[in-house]
Amino acid sequence: EVQLWTTATKQSLCLMWQKVKAQLMLSMSFLTAVFWYCRRLYSFLAQLLKRWSNYLQRKLIRNLSVLTEVDLLGYSAREWKGETKQAKHMREAYEELFWSYRIKYLRQVRRDNYCVLRAVLFQIFSQGIPFPSWMKERDILKLPEKLLYSQGCNWIQQYSFGPERYTGPNVFGKLRKCMETLKTSWTEIYATKDHEKRGNTCNTLFSDESKEHKLYEAIKFIMLYEVVEAYEQIKNREEPMHNLFSLLLARDSSSDPLSFMMNHLNSIGDSNCLDQVELLLLGYLLEVKIRVYRLHRFHTEEFQVNYPDEYRREWNEICLLTEDDHYYHIPLF
Repeated sequence: EVQLWTTATKQSLCLMWQKVKAQLMLSMSFLTAVFWYCRRLYSFLAQLLKRWSNYLQRKLIRNLSVLTEVDLLGYSAREWKGETKQAKHMREAYEELFWSYRIKYLRQVRRDNYCVLRAVLFQIFSQGIPFPSWMKERDILKLPEKLLYSQGCNWIQQYSFGPERYTGPNVFGKLRKCMETLKTSWTEIYATKDHEKRGNTCNTLFSDESKEHKLYEAIKFIMLYEVVEAYEQIKNREEPMHNLFSLLLARDSSSDPLSFMMNHLNSIGDSNCLDQVELLLLGYLLEVKIRVYRLHRFHTEEFQVNYPDEYRREWNEICLLTEDDHYYHIPLF
């Protein structure tokens, strides 16, 4: 009886193990299939995320109008290869900046006819420089209407927005949007005290072509508005104006505000960039000292120039670097 009971027990246990073994094998196969599927799905999602990240990075770099910093001497070696007289001259100028002026890096600025405005505004925003004192006392949003209704400048309808040659009756609405973009962007960025966050905000702003063009057109219009006011004061023989207005209005091509707009401002952003006199005006209106290193003027007194040459001690300083007085980059100390 004991033997029979033992045999029956063994048979029961074997039968039970066969059933459990089959269930375990089935479960292990299922878990293996799930693991393999999850691993393939993870690999697919990782590749998809990497490709999307690379796409966004390429798109951002392509659209960013002020690139990240690069080594100054490395940039010089890449851009000015060869043994021509000009190449040697430029390499010597870059080496002078590196060793004597302690400029180690530069940020390349997109080469178009907004270049100098872009380089100036980017530094003002990235350094957190406040509004100029006169701009704090006026509502710049009302300047377009004031120019028309208070000073009767109907010719403002011939204002051109860079490549957009003529806007006619729509000019006031477009100018108002430009002024709103400038005021809102400047206020937001100045209120951002964290340096890294402010830098990210600047990069975002200067990768939006439509918005940054509005900034430049707003600055152009402010330049025009100040020239109109200076012209009226000179004509009415009121208080003496800054010498730069006399210098600007002494040119045959800008003897009055209309000719200044038609012959100079309208082409900025389209076919021309700011010239030296207009750079003086830009620094004066924004209340910044613009120090420019002119590499093609190396070994002359004009290698380092300040715009304007008469500035107040409390004004902030920004720096530009140019090889030809047309395209500008941002040097970093």
